Amino acid sequence: MEIPSRIGSQSDDKKEKKLSWWQLSLVGVGSIIGTGYFLGSGIGITKTGPSIMIAFILAGLGTYIVMDALGKMSAHNPQKGSFRSYAKIAYGNWAGFSSGWVYWFSEILITGSQLTALSLLTRFWFPSVPLWIFASIYAILGVLVVVIGTKGFEKIENIFAVIKVAAIFMFIILAIAVIFGLFGGSKNAFSMPSNLKEFSPYGLMGLWGALIFGFYAFGGIEIMGILSTRLKNKEDVKKSGNVMLAILTTIYLISIFLASSLAALEKFNAKESPFAIALDPYQLSFFPHVFNGAIIIAGFSTMAASLFAVTSMLVTMSEDSDAPKIFSKQGKLKVPPFALGLTICGLIASIIFSRIMPDRVYEYITTAAGLMLLYNWLFILISLPKIVKATSFDHIKRFVGMALILVAISGTLLHKSTRMGFYMSLLFVAFVAIVLIIRHFTQKKSTKKKVNSYPKGI
Repeated sequence: MEIPSRIGSQSDDKKEKKLSWWQLSLVGVGSIIGTGYFLGSGIGITKTGPSIMIAFILAGLGTYIVMDALGKMSAHNPQKGSFRSYAKIAYGNWAGFSSGWVYWFSEILITGSQLTALSLLTRFWFPSVPLWIFASIYAILGVLVVVIGTKGFEKIENIFAVIKVAAIFMFIILAIAVIFGLFGGSKNAFSMPSNLKEFSPYGLMGLWGALIFGFYAFGGIEIMGILSTRLKNKEDVKKSGNVMLAILTTIYLISIFLASSLAALEKFNAKESPFAIALDPYQLSFFPHVFNGAIIIAGFSTMAASLFAVTSMLVTMSEDSDAPKIFSKQGKLKVPPFALGLTICGLIASIIFSRIMPDRVYEYITTAAGLMLLYNWLFILISLPKIVKATSFDHIKRFVGMALILVAISGTLLHKSTRMGFYMSLLFVAFVAIVLIIRHFTQKKSTKKKVNSYPKGI
């Protein structure tokens, strides 16, 4: 298949290719570390205990394979639409349409859940303020991040990345200090699993069900693909991704190992950060305030990244006829106003749903949104050999990556809370498929009418 040189206009991107590989790595760190790690890892610990580290190692390996595939395609044929454009080049219009809209819906729903989480966390200091006020404030700030444009977004994400990594290092240093007897701690506070039952109290099934939370902590690598067209050297996208994943996997494993070793399994829950729980018994009155602030910054950062990504993706879909042309129409803003307007509408709808729906139902929907991101990761892996000449080792890695993702997705069927999320993700995908089928027959009928309208003999 002949690969087109570009999809949509990229003249502006060519003028703005000023990112170094380490800057893209920082953007990746800033976009990825969020509530999926600071809060979601605690849920994973409740399901499998200290063996959650194995889930994070496997998820890190799967993420590396996906990032490596995306990096190879980006280096070979940079596309503003990133993974959606590669799906379209590889498998046709249906793949590009499906990939783009599944991603848009998933990120909008995740953004709504992030706003709810941010509002709840902020009430730690202001318990009497209604949640909708905080949600509105964070939503406005998130939209402003998108409005300031790509360069501004990159600078803000770089700052957030440094803050979030610093917060994790603060936990690691404090945890080690507690083990050495500071802040009322002692060596006895540190409890290493002495047998397989302590390491993995719920066995293989528990680890299987917890794997999805490892993948959730790495969600957001798509942003690096979208921004890779702005690299000074397109070959650096792989280096950038590798450095980013090395940093994340290392600090994830160290911090989770310390947290799971400082607190008993029964103390962890879905509503509190495992890191705050681990240090709660010690003389660290400042830590809950500082760490709560770090989690808010992490959540806001990933939310802003999601808004930026879906708006950018909507523009490229519009330029490529997978969304109405009005969404790529330029205005006085640095982003097309109609694309931004649809993102804002989706954001408002997500906030409303989060308030009027029962908590359990909305949890199912946001779980579904996370799974829909992984469906796009599968698209990335199956697109690779259609875009670049894949080696035998590339194919081995692809199959390993796909197997890990499918194992994580299937693991959601083991628990009621995640099982319903899996079924809802299929409903969203089915909705996109139905729209795609209607679009196909509508376009076919329109083309047939045009052909029949020509005078005979012409």
